[in-house]
Amino acid sequence: MDFYLTALLQGLCFSGIALGIYISMKIFNIPDITTDGSYTLGGAVTGVLLLKHEPAYIILPTVMLAGATAGALTGIIHTKLKINALLAGILVMYGLYSINLYIMGRSNLPLIGTSSIYSWLNLVSDPNQNTFWILSVFVVIITLIIGYLLKTDFGIAMRATGNSETMVRSLGVNTDRMKITGLAIANALTATSGYLMSQLQGFSDINMGIGIVIVGLGSVIIAEAIINWFKITSVWFSLILMLCGAIIFQFVLAFTLSIGIDATLLKLVTAVFVLLIVSLPRLTFNRSA
Repeated sequence: MDFYLTALLQGLCFSGIALGIYISMKIFNIPDITTDGSYTLGGAVTGVLLLKHEPAYIILPTVMLAGATAGALTGIIHTKLKINALLAGILVMYGLYSINLYIMGRSNLPLIGTSSIYSWLNLVSDPNQNTFWILSVFVVIITLIIGYLLKTDFGIAMRATGNSETMVRSLGVNTDRMKITGLAIANALTATSGYLMSQLQGFSDINMGIGIVIVGLGSVIIAEAIINWFKITSVWFSLILMLCGAIIFQFVLAFTLSIGIDATLLKLVTAVFVLLIVSLPRLTFNRSA
């Protein structure tokens, strides 16, 4: 049972990554690898500021600003220097490794004994339930903000940029600015996941972001499969399914561990699971054809 409780909490922490990947890959059609670096960046900034006993209203905005800066840099390299989006993300991610190491001062920052978002608020007496409710409220607020943003004129312009960049540009919309802003928002959300996870696990580590993009990608693919099966068009339902996808993805990993699969094979199992999810819609389509 502990596997599934941990999976639920981690799924809520990874919701920011799922929303970020949704914005970069599904709205703008940009495979943003900056995710690996900006997630660690969020954890690194969180760890350093927590050890300096900075208040919560300073830490979270700083983390989001750091992530947004990383995402905007990827967007600028892609749009202004005309570098392939995938390569731009890889370059920024690669550079962020050194930046994160410089910020932390060492490869690992233990946070056990420091105050955290889960100890600042006591909604219920049970620690695990308290963590669950804090994460739930936090994720709901972020989802409402992103959902509202995507419904505004600016959000509609963002979505239109991903659907038909040429048409939107002919209407006078600065598509380069839209991409830069979109990647900034996506990586701010990713850094927020690093903020939540580093406090949940009790440490920040330089390697915590390695392969984390596959978590967000898996979550989005699960949600997209459900969206396609039920032909969902609502932005709100799509965002909710992204959150559900993040939790389902972690439940699958928890189930894998609970049945006795060696933990050293977890990343291999994760890769195979994502491959199956990606392939399933295509296999279904081919069979029906």
